[in-house]
Amino acid sequence: MDNLPPKLKLEQVNLFAKLKTLKSNQQGYPILQDISFEVTKGEFVVIIGLTGAGKTSLLRLINRLDEPSSGKIYLENQEYRQIPILELRANVTLVPQESKLLGMTVTEALAYPLVLRGLPKQTIQQRVSHCVEQLHIPNDWLGRTEVQLSAGQRQLIAIARALIIQPKILLLDEPTSFLDIRTAEHLIQVLKLTQSHQTTILMVNHQLELAQMSCTRLLHLHQGRLFANQKADEVDWVNLRQSLTQAQTQADEEWS
Repeated sequence: MDNLPPKLKLEQVNLFAKLKTLKSNQQGYPILQDISFEVTKGEFVVIIGLTGAGKTSLLRLINRLDEPSSGKIYLENQEYRQIPILELRANVTLVPQESKLLGMTVTEALAYPLVLRGLPKQTIQQRVSHCVEQLHIPNDWLGRTEVQLSAGQRQLIAIARALIIQPKILLLDEPTSFLDIRTAEHLIQVLKLTQSHQTTILMVNHQLELAQMSCTRLLHLHQGRLFANQKADEVDWVNLRQSLTQAQTQADEEWS
């Protein structure tokens, strides 16, 4: 896998918050600074860091919901800005922490992105059925709308909808935050199977146990900078857990 050309590459990417004043727009505080890394095809990358480290902002840059203040992003050696936005997002799918079903039933929401792509009805039904079975989605959910689902149920359906698309790159922002541990662990196993089929996954997750069981590479963000970029077998997970706990305690004390 490491011999494959980079699928995703960031070079000296910076992101600054824009502060608007009555007089002019000014460059604000830095959100991400000098971010550089490569991700090869089929990797499962977990992004960790304290609240405010820039994890979600990084995913938004990769999906082009935000544009970098400076630096460059490449997808398969093509600069991001040269790729039509709809084409890019057809291949790079972002699932935020909370997603909407747009007033549809679960079945309709799962099928909708495939309908937009013009796939045959039989193919759509097969993909939906396979994903429902794979993620152990109960049949009695399928006719519900989002107001009839819990936060965890909506989160699982949003992830299922993204998996059905079969994107080249799947971006997940805290995909297990509303899930019970059993469902979360099963989801990770499904994602690992997807990753083994050469879908590249970048996942923000604060649960180190899930990160350890899933990732091939760990990116550690701290105050907007890339603090560490390690293969999973290079990570000292015990020390990492202790240092994150200490940093979070210190951050909580500063806030209080």
